[in-house]
Amino acid sequence: MADITLDPSAWTCPAPLRDQPVVVLGHGGGGALSAELFDQVFAPAYGNDVLAGLGDSAAVEVGGARLAFTTDSHVVRPLFFPGGSIGDLAVNGTVNDLAMSGARAAYLSCAFILEEGTALSVVSDVARAVGKAAEAAGVTVATGDTKVVDSGHGDGVYVTASGIGLIPHGVDIRPQRAAPGDVVIVSGPVGMHGIAVLSVREGLEFGVEIASDTAPLGGLVAAMLAVTPDLHVLRDPTRGGVAGVLNEIATASGTGVVLTEESVPVPEPVASACGFLGLDPLYVANEGKLLAFVPPEHADAVLAAMRAHPRGAGAAVIGTCVAEHPGTVVARTRLGGTRVVDLPLGEQLPRIC
Repeated sequence: MADITLDPSAWTCPAPLRDQPVVVLGHGGGGALSAELFDQVFAPAYGNDVLAGLGDSAAVEVGGARLAFTTDSHVVRPLFFPGGSIGDLAVNGTVNDLAMSGARAAYLSCAFILEEGTALSVVSDVARAVGKAAEAAGVTVATGDTKVVDSGHGDGVYVTASGIGLIPHGVDIRPQRAAPGDVVIVSGPVGMHGIAVLSVREGLEFGVEIASDTAPLGGLVAAMLAVTPDLHVLRDPTRGGVAGVLNEIATASGTGVVLTEESVPVPEPVASACGFLGLDPLYVANEGKLLAFVPPEHADAVLAAMRAHPRGAGAAVIGTCVAEHPGTVVARTRLGGTRVVDLPLGEQLPRIC
């Protein structure tokens, strides 16, 4: 048999290596690579106590008022998909990041990066979607910016939105407040947005159209806060899905999470699509759902208030926060066993928001 020389430098791996010297798509996936990018590049460059909170939005004191402040960039491909568009995501994603601090969005900025050669009708459609979504969310687009890049150096339209909102007195919602005994609630069925985008991008059909769940959640959060201001954690499970967010909360709070797999509401078309594609619905992105960590004494009342709101009609208890296995999420499976639900390395479906 002839000698075979192995050249490891020529090997390829479907998952990006974690010592990559260049940016890879996984760095934008909301998983372990995103966390490493922040820890190794951005935090050393301009880290501070406010940034270290690592919430969906930052809580800052300005003139005696407590404000939530956030920014969110959107590079979804395609620009339009069942249930929404990049314009809807820009508004709803920013509004929802503010809501996860308990704030009601007041003002947004909206910056467009346009590729030379993009049809103005496409830009107009995206702009109208921004306006319609802002009106639905009850927020004002107060300022913005536009830049144009050379043809071939963009992908039609990118949108970055920033927002501010007022945090009500007595509200302190952040990942570090998760505590053993907290009840974990999801506001409705998961996985729809990621599958909706994928179906259009790849030209897949699943027998029934799956539409994105993109929607503003400020009203739902207000209904929850009307029950009690003592909500410990709120997060919207976008990139990285439910699994990614639960891992981030467990790490930030030094607690464990026990998830009951069969209690997680997954629409049948999404479950079928994930089964066909080899995806785990827990890792698929959402754009109109939230996860809440609620003290047990308030859980039933908060759940009832969520189910009474249109954005939370499908709310369900999916797990509990525990003192055991800090920083780790485990799922009780339908077969009666348990499995570790890891933080995703990158993103199953890149560029879905």
